[in-house]
This record gives sequence, structure tokens and C-alpha cells, in this order.
Amino acid sequence: MTGRELYDLAVAASERAYAPYSRFLVGAAVRARDGRVFEGVNVENAAYPLGVCAEKSAIVAAVGAGYGPGDLEAIGVTASPCGGCRQWLHEFRVERVTYRDSAGELVTTTPAELLPDTFEL
Repeated sequence: MTGRELYDLAVAASERAYAPYSRFLVGAAVRARDGRVFEGVNVENAAYPLGVCAEKSAIVAAVGAGYGPGDLEAIGVTASPCGGCRQWLHEFRVERVTYRDSAGELVTTTPAELLPDTFEL
């Protein structure tokens, strides 16, 4: 599955996002190395810091199905990942991230390019 195909799945998933406050609907689709795909959406909460990003939602779905760091190969997301999600993508060792950049171009990059000096324990 290509980055474009993952991005297209993310666009479809974004229609199910819960964003009554910002109205900014975000979807994500993460592919495991075995080909299984997990979708996620952003979910807002009236207490803003308690919301969940689409990337995290998709990764959590994969973890709930038994996948862990190194098992997830690529992700498509309808927005540039926030700093926290960039750390999640790094920690789960996702190899490729496809999203639309600020110019509206579909790009594929690595978590290391998105977050060059990651936090390590």
C-alpha cells in the first residue's frame, strides 16, 4: 500500500472525527508490516488538553490489537503531525509519514526528518 493510499484512507476516516470545537477533522491510517491497517481520528474534549490526535488514535488501535514498536511501517495523516505525535511516530519506529505540507503538497518523510532531535529514555 502506497503513502497516497494510506493518505486517502486517512481522508475517509477524518469524516468520522469528533471535533465540535475546532471543526478541524483529522484522520490517520497506519499500516503494520503484515499489511493490516488501523484507522484513527482526532477526538476533542471541552477540556482541550484532553483531546486525542488521529495519529495517536490509530497507533493505540494497533497496540490494542497486539502491535508494538517496530511493527508499524507507514502512516498517512490529513495534517502535519504535532510535536507530541512526532515523538509517538519515532518511538513506535514508523518508517514513513505521508501528509499534506503547508503548501498543500502530498509529501512522504520520516519521523527523524520531522523531529530531528528526539527524546530517548
